[in-house]
Amino acid sequence: MKPIRTLRFLPILLLGLTGCQDALDSVANKVEHPLPAKLVNKMKANDMSTRSPIMMRIFKEEGVLEVWKQKGNGRFDIIASYEICKWSGKLGPKFKEGDRQAPEGYYRIYPYQMNPNSSYYLSFNMGYPNSYDRAYGRTGSNLMVHGACSSAGCYSMTDEQVLEIYGFARDAFKGGQEYFVVEALPFRMTAENMARHRDNEHFEFWKMLKVGYDHFELTKRPPKVDVCERKYVFNQIPQVENASFQANAACPPASVPSTLESAYYAYQKNWNQDFVKAVAKFDREEASQIAANEARAEAEARLAEREAEKAARIAANGGQSPAAPVLSLFSTGNPLKALSPNTAPPAPGSNIAPPAAVEATAGQASPGVPVPTPNPAVEPQIANAGSAPQANEAGKPFWKIWSSN
Repeated sequence: MKPIRTLRFLPILLLGLTGCQDALDSVANKVEHPLPAKLVNKMKANDMSTRSPIMMRIFKEEGVLEVWKQKGNGRFDIIASYEICKWSGKLGPKFKEGDRQAPEGYYRIYPYQMNPNSSYYLSFNMGYPNSYDRAYGRTGSNLMVHGACSSAGCYSMTDEQVLEIYGFARDAFKGGQEYFVVEALPFRMTAENMARHRDNEHFEFWKMLKVGYDHFELTKRPPKVDVCERKYVFNQIPQVENASFQANAACPPASVPSTLESAYYAYQKNWNQDFVKAVAKFDREEASQIAANEARAEAEARLAEREAEKAARIAANGGQSPAAPVLSLFSTGNPLKALSPNTAPPAPGSNIAPPAAVEATAGQASPGVPVPTPNPAVEPQIANAGSAPQANEAGKPFWKIWSSN
């Protein structure tokens, strides 16, 4: 009977263990799991169908993945934005297998690239290397957008996020979209961001990607992306119908639609002005920072020099710091010694005689200066002025000595 009782409690034990796992394990069919009602209502409010086409944009520096959906007027609007959980590497494209670098460029996602059985919950393959990457001999495989928040060259999301992202793509394919485009960019390609990264080794590559970014900003439609002459070209309409674009071949005669071309010209003109201003701003900041760094380095050098001199003095003194001089009233360094007879004479033109000269000439007339003779009439008074009472006043009490009586 004991084995039976043990089996009776086994389902409860298993239920407790599953409660410790990812909450999304409770999703019965994650591949077909419907989008949340709040997103469905948002799409309806923005004139979007749940099965209308989508596109995605990834910005490395901002750490954001955006999902855009087509509206009834044919233009696209953003429907969801997700914070990328992890992406590996640095700003710039992927070059080779194993460099742990997340790719940059324009990638087409077809239904066969969707992976419902991913080890990272759900995923889709970005299609790296594309024709542009292959034209430069770049290598790599299995570059994904997936869940599990772990990256080795991929763009990793949380399971909750990838469940929704996968749902957007699934519904768009059900609506008949042949493929959707993922724009993987280093950052939002504003004038200020481009100016900030103008010295980067990938700047020319980013300038090329920026054309497609700008076309989307102007039209709010995913750009038509082709590769020829080993470069991306956008929204090119060939002069010859059905002319093909080959990555390693010359571009066929083609042009951008006139309305887009004129709009892009005006857009780029204003952008260039903003870029020049941003460069000047960063140049000033850079110059100020360089000056501050130089001043700091100079101060540190002076401090190091003083420390070295101090260490040399200590070493010369047998490893002990030299005693600091102590001033006293009787030291030659004391300012009160200026009053002594040995003090140096005053500066020429001064009216102050040296103390030694004053002492030597005390009671003597200076040569060449006449001495006035005393007035005989007042001499006795002057002579007696202030003197004590004479003897003829003797006999008076001491309190009447100065009395006239």
